Amino acid sequence: MQTTTSRLHPLLTIAAISVTVLAAIGVASLTGMIPSSKGQDNVLELPKDVAKPLEPAISHPFTEAPRVAEAPAVVQETPKPQLPVGQLAVVESVREVKEPGDAKGVGAVAGGVAGSVLEEKVTRKDAFEITVRLDEGRVIAVTQPAGKDSFKPGERVRVVSDGRTARVAR
Repeated sequence: MQTTTSRLHPLLTIAAISVTVLAAIGVASLTGMIPSSKGQDNVLELPKDVAKPLEPAISHPFTEAPRVAEAPAVVQETPKPQLPVGQLAVVESVREVKEPGDAKGVGAVAGGVAGSVLEEKVTRKDAFEITVRLDEGRVIAVTQPAGKDSFKPGERVRVVSDGRTARVAR
């Protein structure tokens, strides 16, 4: 019959000890067991003989400008927002990627770093990174969720952008 002994990895042991020590220091600091600093309170104050009051930058008195008759206000209609037309482009390449997941912290609270990593992996989504060459000559890469649209290199597409995000469409 064989007996196996399992030991913790040294880095795991060091991490556990350091977390315990830092937690104990935090509790001691919050409960007042560690005394606070007795240093000077007003370190940033200048000595009174060095600090002088500022003189005003304008030495002449302010006079009001002559009043001009105001034109009647003209009410203009605001133009209706135009739908984004987009820029035409040619697909250079398409590759499948994984969008990072939303680790909202539930996993972090539940199980520390391992829970956060697990939550991030579980919430990852399939996406496509589409590299396109715009008609103006620039090359950009757009990552968008995998959907029913599939693009092929050489295909003419439209890149629609709202200034913050962009997507590739037919």
